[in-house]
Amino acid sequence: MKRLVMDELVKWKSRKDRKPLILKGVRQCGKTYLLTQFGNEYYDEVAYFNFEGNPALAERFDQDLDPKRIVMELGILNGKQIKPKSTLIIFDEIQFCNKALTALKYFHEQASEYHIVCAGSLLGITLSKPLSFPVGKVDFLTLRPMSFYEFVFANGEQRLLEYIENTKMGSMPQIFADKLVTLLKTYFVTGGMPEAAAKWIEDKDVAEVEKIQDAILNSYELEFAKHAPAADFPKLSLIWRSIPHQLAKESGKFVYGHAKPGARAKDLEDALQWLISAGMVYKVSKIEKPAIPLSGYLNASHFKLYMSDLGLLRRMARLPASSIFEGSAIYSEFKGALTENYVLSELVSLRGDVPCYWKSGNT
Repeated sequence: MKRLVMDELVKWKSRKDRKPLILKGVRQCGKTYLLTQFGNEYYDEVAYFNFEGNPALAERFDQDLDPKRIVMELGILNGKQIKPKSTLIIFDEIQFCNKALTALKYFHEQASEYHIVCAGSLLGITLSKPLSFPVGKVDFLTLRPMSFYEFVFANGEQRLLEYIENTKMGSMPQIFADKLVTLLKTYFVTGGMPEAAAKWIEDKDVAEVEKIQDAILNSYELEFAKHAPAADFPKLSLIWRSIPHQLAKESGKFVYGHAKPGARAKDLEDALQWLISAGMVYKVSKIEKPAIPLSGYLNASHFKLYMSDLGLLRRMARLPASSIFEGSAIYSEFKGALTENYVLSELVSLRGDVPCYWKSGNT
């Protein structure tokens, strides 16, 4: 599947000031696949190393952080010599080895001829020990779930995308508009998680797509348990599971007491920050008026929470796929929430920043 971040990886490869690269993103959004595809297409060799559950690999960083020694030993593990410039070194799940994160600093300073890319969960990397993170010595890219553009491309509609890009708004023939509407409804069902989208493209079976979405949601809950303090785990789950219900309300405003009866901000805001740091939710704050700087007019207690993936939101809300395709009354109740989440995801994908929102009267 084509991911637009690939263009940024190619630019990184040719930069003279290139540093080791960390590709951040939520679990299951395709980081490992993308980096492997990048290596296969743009390098002679790929040397792939996964730190999760691999103590023998982590031990390569215990003796010291000399890049030359590390590369030599990695080559032995890899069964093939790692060559500067022509071999792409991939460190997967790097958050499981703090010393490997630290070593990136020395690769930048002493062995910049080696091309290193790393994949890791946003939460795991954010929570790495302070002394382990190579501040200023690495480049970053963020991979998010597939955008609608990427979804349409993956469905083999490249010519339709080219037509849209070269056509003025408002002048599209109805037959093309109808095709886009159908694709958008499908995207509302599958979302942008690559495995779920690929399953739909392959089988056109909603039940199989939902099995994958359920597995991803379960893996997210395991992510909470793996990284969060034991005391915060129940709070994370309460907030996470309340998002569809809270978005379905007319105002959409997040209320802590709706996640846990009687709860206040001080009880749950630390857990909420974990979800934001993990990239699993977007927090969209209200501003009192649209003026610069926005931060000066921010209402910290008034915000909405959205999910990073539209398909997972639909699945958590237990909204039947048939209701979206058929436009039933069930769907009309939740259509506004899904549409808002879609628009937000597209804005974040295009601009990188999470916007604010503003109300004028009741609008």
